[in-house]
Formats: sequence, C-alpha cells, structure tokens
Amino acid sequence: MQTLFETELSLPLIQKGKVRDLYDIDDKRMLIITTDRLSAFDVVFDEPIAQKGVVLTSVANFWFNKTQHIIPNHLTLEPLSNVLSPEEVKQVEGRAVIVKKLKPLAVEAIVRGYLIGSGWKDYQQTGAVCGITLPNNLDLAAKLPSTLYTPSTKAALGEHDMNVDFEKTIEILGENIANQVKKVSLKIYQFAADYALERGIIIADTKFEFGLDENNQLTLMDEVLTPDSSRFWSKEDYQVGISPKSFDKQIVRDYLETLDWDKTPPAPTLPEHIIQKTADKYLEVQSRLTQI
Repeated sequence: MQTLFETELSLPLIQKGKVRDLYDIDDKRMLIITTDRLSAFDVVFDEPIAQKGVVLTSVANFWFNKTQHIIPNHLTLEPLSNVLSPEEVKQVEGRAVIVKKLKPLAVEAIVRGYLIGSGWKDYQQTGAVCGITLPNNLDLAAKLPSTLYTPSTKAALGEHDMNVDFEKTIEILGENIANQVKKVSLKIYQFAADYALERGIIIADTKFEFGLDENNQLTLMDEVLTPDSSRFWSKEDYQVGISPKSFDKQIVRDYLETLDWDKTPPAPTLPEHIIQKTADKYLEVQSRLTQI
C-alpha cells in the first residue's frame, strides 16, 4: 500500500505537526492533511503506517457528521478541487479536508470512561485520577463509577501536555466557555461510547479539541474519536484486571515500553510486524465503526 510521509503543495504551509500538515487557503479557510506519520509519546517515528491518514480522516469525518446534532464542527464539505490542482488532489485525496479557520482553545478536553494508562498509574500512586478521588480497590481497566473530565493544556511540538484541574481551565478559557467545553465533551463521549459499544468497541478514553468561530460559537475541530485520539478496546476480549486488546496505537506504545528508550528523540526503529499489526488495527476499527 502507498504511504504519504511528507506533503508538498502550492498553498502556503502554516504548520507541519506530528501527524497533520496545515496549509493556508484564505482568511477563512485552511487545508488539513493527515499523513501516515506515527507519533507516540509525542515523538514522531521514521516509519509510516500505511493508509493511516486515510483511515483517520474517514473515521473523523464519520464522527463529525454523527455528532453535528450535539455541536457544530470545522468541516466546510468543499471538494478539494476548489483549491488544489488535479495532481495535488491525487496526492492527498482521502486524507485532506477543507476546514474553517477557528480561534483554537488552549485546552485539550480529555474524557475517561475506564481506568487505564496514565490514569491507572495516577490512581495506583494517589487513589485519584488528575486530582479526582476514586473509590478504593478499583482494578486495571475497570469501568469508572462515573465518566471523568480531565483536561490538559496543549503543549508545543516536542513538549508534553500537562494535566490541569477544571478550575485552571476556567482561568484559561473563562467560566462560560470552560463549562461549555466540559458539558459538550461528556455529551459527545457518552453518545459515541453507546454507539461504538453496539459495534463491539469500548471507547476507554478520548480527547477533543475545540475552537471559537467568528461569532464566538464553540466548534469541534482537529480530529474526533479516531484511533489516534482515543483508546478503543474489543468488547469481546475485554476483561477487568488485564490491559485489553487495543484497536489503536497502543500496540506501538506497548512495544516501546519493552525497550530501553527514554521517550525522547531520536525514535527507535519499529519492527515490520508492529507496523503491519498497527495498520491492520486501524483498518479494523474503521470497518467496525463506519461500515455498519
């Protein structure tokens, strides 16, 4: 399968992110391209995951459409041919979208439904997740008594996000917007978690990003409920007390945890079987969620 690691278009480049490249169109629109680059622990790897960008774009667009009754999103739904040459369309087709320019909010909205990952490590040490105290004796991968909203600040490229409490988001965003972000994040998560569960997928946790449009209306942006921004588990294989089989890049994270690597650049080389297994899982989650 073909991969896209780098993009080169005639439009002005705004930013090259860990996975996405952003190009300027005009004062109201920009182009977002999702490449096949892989990022783990905020480090970009040299090996691409085939078709990853196409899968992420397909899944994100599916959820943007599915959740528009809850909150508007950044998609314009314009064809790429409006802004790109035929050759450029061919380069990025299936992995590029024209979106509205928004004022991004400096907070990542993280929602957790299960006790796993950094939340599990936090709970083992403190009995809490991001400062929210939980009942004693919860096991690894347990469903949380109630869904948690645990926001973080958005870090610059190469730096790590920092967990903050809700009061800090009020300082950053103002009380009205902070409350809107929390409320809508929990609502999107619950809606998506119910939908996915019917298709054999548990959404253990996820993160959302928001911006404000020209009328200061809260708008969902970036990506939503993809294998890169979420932790997807197989309902069939799920068991409390063990780390569940994953549909996301947790395959890569788990492999990296076996290495003597300090999680800073340069990234280690990924074996071919890890790359292929990850690519297969991305395709499987796309199929389960969007083709039913």
